[in-house]
Amino acid sequence: MMKNMGTVDRAIRIVIAIVIAALIATGNLSGTLAIVLGVIAAVFLLTSLIGTCPLYIPLKISTRRQE
Repeated sequence: MMKNMGTVDRAIRIVIAIVIAALIATGNLSGTLAIVLGVIAAVFLLTSLIGTCPLYIPLKISTRRQE
C-alpha cells in the first residue's frame, strides 16, 4: 500500500489520539462518547503508524510531499 500521509498529518493524528486517551484515562470522557472517540483514536494511531489513510485513497488525497 502506498503511503499517502505526510509528517505533519501523522503528528497531528498522534497528538489527537493521545489527548483522547488521556481524557478517557482521567475519567473526563465516559460512556458511549468515550467508546466512539476511543475507536477514532485507535484508528488515528494505527493510520499514523502505517502512514496510509484508507479514506484518502478513493478521494485521491495525499498530504505526503512528492519525491
